[in-house]
Amino acid sequence: MDFFNFFKSKKESSKDKAKERLQLVLIHDRANVSPEFLEMLKGEILEVLSKYVEINQEDFDVTLTSAPNEDGTREVPALVANIPIMQMKRPEEINNNRK
Repeated sequence: MDFFNFFKSKKESSKDKAKERLQLVLIHDRANVSPEFLEMLKGEILEVLSKYVEINQEDFDVTLTSAPNEDGTREVPALVANIPIMQMKRPEEINNNRK
């Protein structure tokens, strides 16, 4: 790490934010995934996980990004989830919710 970069602000510039948004739009387009589909997917993931764990829903986030494929020849869409787990549910809680 460069010594002087250590003192620079860690804030993202508007250019960096715009670049990140554009990359996300391109990824969504290449994966042929609409924002509505991604929201439905997030809702279902949250619903299933909530049966087993308590989740901080405010910080729950699922995004579509890209990652290298297995042989590293190209970028492929990847689903990345940030799921802050507050507490695991006990087996009896899980079984009671199924009835």
